[in-house]
Amino acid sequence: MRRRVYKIIACLLLCANMSKAQELLTVRDAIAIALENNYDIKLFQNNLKVAQENVTPGNAGMLPTVTGNFTQSNSVSNSNQTQISGEVRALDNAKNNSLNYGVSVGWTVFDGLGMFSRYETLKELQKQGEAELQRSVVTRISDVISTYYTIVEQQNLLSAMDSSIVISQERLRTAENRFSIGKASRLEVLNVQVNLNTDESNRIKQANVVKNLKIALNNLLARDLQQEFQVVREVHIDQSLTLGNLLEQAKSSNPDLILISINRRLAELEEKTIRANRYPTVRLNGGYNFSESESSLGFVAQSKSRGLTYGVTASVNIFDGFNQRRNERIAKLRIENADLQINQTNLQIETEISQAYNLYITNLALVELEEKNEQIARQNMNITLEKYKIGTVSAVEFRDAQENFINAVSRFNSAQTQAKLSETLLMELIGKIEL
Repeated sequence: MRRRVYKIIACLLLCANMSKAQELLTVRDAIAIALENNYDIKLFQNNLKVAQENVTPGNAGMLPTVTGNFTQSNSVSNSNQTQISGEVRALDNAKNNSLNYGVSVGWTVFDGLGMFSRYETLKELQKQGEAELQRSVVTRISDVISTYYTIVEQQNLLSAMDSSIVISQERLRTAENRFSIGKASRLEVLNVQVNLNTDESNRIKQANVVKNLKIALNNLLARDLQQEFQVVREVHIDQSLTLGNLLEQAKSSNPDLILISINRRLAELEEKTIRANRYPTVRLNGGYNFSESESSLGFVAQSKSRGLTYGVTASVNIFDGFNQRRNERIAKLRIENADLQINQTNLQIETEISQAYNLYITNLALVELEEKNEQIARQNMNITLEKYKIGTVSAVEFRDAQENFINAVSRFNSAQTQAKLSETLLMELIGKIEL
């Protein structure tokens, strides 16, 4: 009795360990882990933080600069001086000391409004970082979903192969029983054994496919590549998508379109910054300085001064070899190129969404068809199995029914996966993936 209790406890502990090792990973969990760990997303997050730190009035040149200055110099020299009167004065090791310190302030109060265009440029660069992060997030989520549901497809096929192996084992037992009572030949038993070996070989290959796909998903999640997990077998497909709604959403949320619009705005701001060079630059200067000097030989032995300095500096570009005109023409061409890229990208995105939507509709139809085929093939195999047990169908006929069932399951899983992948592609193209 005690041994039985120990065995039950050991089995419970083993099952607990197996369930812990084989965590159930939902697609939501996978996405959450990827968003937290994925290296590409972290890189874009850091780039966005850099862009956010750069958006300051001081970085645009709108604020004054304050500088503290300190200078001290000393010298020791042998000096000879001849006065106007003809008197000669000489001193060895004459010392000269000079000390200067103070604070200076400079403030550019007008530069042709270039500081304002630079500040707007910094804001647009921040928006660019946000759009690039969004694109990276959407791409990674799409990769995770695609890999996850590919695992679901292959795992379901693996389960179908397991069922097929169980059926082949039952066939083998039935063939051996029939052979033992003289109702079947040895050749039939050998053929069934070969079929079973083929099923087991295919099962080994399929298990390797699933294992490699799990490694690929762990890589996307940036975690231990050998981490074991199970996936949710059901595939939920959103069948309510419409082409018009998708195209409308893409105009406002597609990351590529957002980035192109930002690039055009940056080109406009660059032109404003270049045009600012045509106007004068006015800068206010001020400061408070202290100076002290000592001389062992000279008219002034010691002097000190302190006080406020202030003034205005104005400068204007009169001629720079026609570079100003050249830069303005180039800036206009960049704006024209940005407009062309916007039109090109709009057409490209619309084309990709239209093609992906057609594929999505086709895959939905295939899912419905292949689901019916899978049900028919399952029913046919069950009927054929019962007839095989009573000897009304041959082993070859049953094997055909068995292979038809596996193929039907494979096509149904593939249709489901392709429909889900086409749905995910559509969501990626519009820039929104909602679960």
